[in-house]
Amino acid sequence: MNSKSSFLDFMVECGVLLFGDFTLKSGRKSPYFINTGEYKTGEQISKLGDFYAEMIKSSGIEIDVLYGPAYKGIPLAVIASAKLAEVGKNVRFSFNRKEEKDHGDGKSIMGAVPKNGDRIAIIEDVTTAGTSIRETIELFKQADIDVKITALYISIDRMEKGTGDISATQQIKRDYGIEVYSIASTRDVIDYLENGSTIQNAGIYAEKMREYLKQYGA
Repeated sequence: MNSKSSFLDFMVECGVLLFGDFTLKSGRKSPYFINTGEYKTGEQISKLGDFYAEMIKSSGIEIDVLYGPAYKGIPLAVIASAKLAEVGKNVRFSFNRKEEKDHGDGKSIMGAVPKNGDRIAIIEDVTTAGTSIRETIELFKQADIDVKITALYISIDRMEKGTGDISATQQIKRDYGIEVYSIASTRDVIDYLENGSTIQNAGIYAEKMREYLKQYGA
């Protein structure tokens, strides 16, 4: 079993990768849904960190700070940086507050606040419109920190059109010059369903996903 199949097995076992009929935030009707809020145990988040660390290391991108946008990016930045340290790659981690604070230090960027010249990688669960990239760039501008965002790491590339005829990940690369890396993609999910998955009605869901990509895929 390859690493992508292992990862998809893991997502299904955790109740994160679901199949059925779902309405997405975009209003699109999707035959599958990714709910990373279902990672609930230390064992699960530890294993997830292993998958992310493997992807980050294999990408070959040099980074100084792993940045996790609030909220779902926060535990990902923490666990991935810890797992990278276990394999000899020590990076700092950082994240933001969603709400402004009028007490304490009042900072909007927590953890290892990036410094001018730092190479930043953003870590997320999924991305659909590149919103986190734009918000992160603006956040660093407001903090007057000159950094280079080198990569975006996500779990699944949904391969859907963004605001135009290209996918959200392609749009991020075009607009910001940022490479996007995913552990798996929608096409990998389809292959997973068609080749040995034990999920009930796997073939039916695979076909529905193919139709979905024909309509919304880039």
